[in-house]
Amino acid sequence: MAGSGEVRLTQTVKAGGCASKLAPGLLAAVLSRLPRQSDPNVLVGFETSDDAGIYRISEKLALVQTVDFFTPLVDDPFTFGQIAATNALSDVYAMGGEPVTALSLVCFPPDGDLDILEQIMRGGMLKMAEACCAVVGGHSVRDAEIKFGYAVTGLIDPQHILTNAGAVAGDVLILTKPIGTGVITTAIKQGKAKPEWVASAVESMTTLNRAASRLVAAHAGVHAITDVTGFGLMGHGREMALGSGTRIEIVVEQVPCIEGALDAVHLGTIPAGLLANREFAECISADAPGSQIPNGLRTLLYDPQTAGGLLVSAAAESADALLASLRGAGLNAARIGSVLGPYIPGAGEPAILLR
Repeated sequence: MAGSGEVRLTQTVKAGGCASKLAPGLLAAVLSRLPRQSDPNVLVGFETSDDAGIYRISEKLALVQTVDFFTPLVDDPFTFGQIAATNALSDVYAMGGEPVTALSLVCFPPDGDLDILEQIMRGGMLKMAEACCAVVGGHSVRDAEIKFGYAVTGLIDPQHILTNAGAVAGDVLILTKPIGTGVITTAIKQGKAKPEWVASAVESMTTLNRAASRLVAAHAGVHAITDVTGFGLMGHGREMALGSGTRIEIVVEQVPCIEGALDAVHLGTIPAGLLANREFAECISADAPGSQIPNGLRTLLYDPQTAGGLLVSAAAESADALLASLRGAGLNAARIGSVLGPYIPGAGEPAILLR
């Protein structure tokens, strides 16, 4: 591997960012065969496919634990490190917790340029410092492909946990960031991305979900929350719907998109993870009667996001106030749908209705 100025990181890997993760259907098939947790202090385990695990250590304190790492999705090492940290921190924020410590995870070629590794780790530490999360150690292995991320531990009050399984019929769905990072970073890898698309995607992927999480956690009307990452809006929407036992409706044209995302779709820069997400979630979705959903927008619903926004299910009577507070904090939040009645598998109604 040559010096950092001569290397395009995206050319050293087969797939980048959250698009490099296992297909959700494959992962779900394995997890469904594993035994359930018997420890009563495990307040949130992997059974509902939530964003992080939560373990109670006292009546008023619990640990929020998560791990996330992936391959480069941009060419600049420092920016890659920032994105990896932002993404790893997001799972703690998605539970309403505050991150406190992190352990770095590094996979790096034994003959790789150590300047590249230093810049990746510097970028990550800068973002961790912004989150007031201390990097206390880590682990590294030799690997032909670069991979980087963190195991993050946070703290939360056990009485104020936000999960993906509490959505209630009548709720409003709010998304705090636009989508489209997967197709844009694939365009980067293929040399088709315009600079302004890259800038918009990087800005989104390096924006912490801290402000959004704090506003959501302080809002009395919130019933459920998840972050939209590798499984795409539809995949994570599927998990919220099934975990909550409800059906959800997404108004497709209200879903915000990153500048250049639709252009990237039209160029055909479709990550393999998008196709896997579509296979995972499309089977339990349907279009509302009379709907005419543009193909480009439909495709983006399945786009694997890296360091994506929060998907929030909030009571209708308080959703406008929450949306106003999120926008007041400078976030590109949008109302994208609602929660319908109960979801009954086999009853003939889709878990996700697209309008």
